[in-house]
Amino acid sequence: MKKIQTGDTVIVTAGKHKWAIAPVIRVEEERVYLQGVNIVKKAVKKQWFVEKEASLHVSNVSAYDAAAKKASRVKIGEEKWKKVRIYVTSGKVIKKAA
Repeated sequence: MKKIQTGDTVIVTAGKHKWAIAPVIRVEEERVYLQGVNIVKKAVKKQWFVEKEASLHVSNVSAYDAAAKKASRVKIGEEKWKKVRIYVTSGKVIKKAA
């Protein structure tokens, strides 16, 4: 079970977009794509450009605990014999994104 998953709200902790809070669009191995963060222009043809999100390394983001209003680490725990992700700061279970 990965600690950062698609649909989670995270805060950027390092880099050009530090302190940006955004939902995770996609996770690929150790890279995450955030909605509206780290936008780059990619040349599609000679005169066309497309703006898209570039990835960030998972070590440069942290899960955002909305109840505590700050970044939190995530630990894996058990609830009713199932593995769940839990915020370290508040101890609340992270609900799965729909």
